[in-house]
Order: sequence, then structure tokens, then C-alpha cells
Amino acid sequence: MGSINCARPPEQVLIDAIAGGTTFFQYREKGTGALTGSAAVELARQLQSICRAQGVPFIVNDDLELALQLDADGVHIGQEDAPAALIRQQLGPDKIVGVSAHSLAEAKQAIADGADYLGIGPVYPTRSKADAEPVRGTAIIEQIRAAGITLPLVGIGGIDARNAAPVLQAGADGVAVISAIAGALDSRLAAAELAALFAGDNISE
Repeated sequence: MGSINCARPPEQVLIDAIAGGTTFFQYREKGTGALTGSAAVELARQLQSICRAQGVPFIVNDDLELALQLDADGVHIGQEDAPAALIRQQLGPDKIVGVSAHSLAEAKQAIADGADYLGIGPVYPTRSKADAEPVRGTAIIEQIRAAGITLPLVGIGGIDARNAAPVLQAGADGVAVISAIAGALDSRLAAAELAALFAGDNISE
């Protein structure tokens, strides 16, 4: 998330989200009205500090320079961003590289380039990205798993607690959300509802 996604101060949203069960955070300060320059860096530092205090990985969306400046835990890139191989080379072997993939071919290329996990989608229609790819549904996750790919897969796009179960049942290891938590009146509860899907027998093997 970034500042424009939040109904409340982003620092409080993140604190509440982690308290509810969020295990991984991606800083994505993009879109109309987003912070730029030193203001964006300062917010990143504040959110990174919260993550570090709670033992939650902090990665940066599509900004290698910022990730290096902050010594972030990693970077997430899309298909239109710098090649994953270049990101891996710049970050080194110990950082996290996530790549968005919308097809089996893109998934295979990302793995060859050194990705640690894949963001697969958009699974459902999303309002958080004006330039989102066409909706893929859960079938693309099933296809990638059927091809024998064992890298962690994270479902992306329009996911919330009401529709996340089919994403996990299709073979995803996790889900990435923005508005489901950042736009919620109670971010802790929203995160807890999602986290509960991983706690019981809700996921078919």
C-alpha cells in the first residue's frame, strides 16, 4: 500500500494490519496524489521501521533505487519494469525479488531470472491499479502449479476475505491485497479475517 490507499494514517493502518496477522508488506506509493521525493522516502522509512520492529519483511514496489537507499528486504516488479535478472544482480543474493506474472511463460522467465516468489493475477477485477492486466481468474494459478512450479505463488487483484479461499484452493501460498485492508475501517479485523483462512482447514489440499 501507499498513502493514497489508506482511509486513515498509513502508519496506523500498517500497525493494525500487522496486529491482525499481515506477514509481508510492500510499499507502493503510486497513483494520483501519491507522495514524491523526500516525503515518499520519509513515509517509506516510517513504515519500514514499523515492519522491522514486528519482524515483517518490507519490500518496495518497482523502485530499486529506493530499496537500495533504505536497505529494504527486497523489490517487487511487474512485467513492464526492469528485468528481474537486473534487479537480482543489483540487490544481491540475499534480498527478496518478487515478480508479477500473468502467464506460464512469464512465470518461467521470472524464475529463470532469479525470482523468489511470483505474484499471479489479476485474479479478480481491481480498483487499485488503473493499468491492471485483464482478469485471469484462478485458472492461471492452477495452470502454473500443474506445470510443476513450486515457487511461492501469491494471488493478486481484487482479493478480500470473502473471495480469497478459491485463490488458495487453486494453489496459491498467499494473497496480496491493498484496499481490503488499507481501505477498511478496521484494518486489524480485515487482516485477521484474511489470516484466519490460513489457520484452519479452509484450504483444500
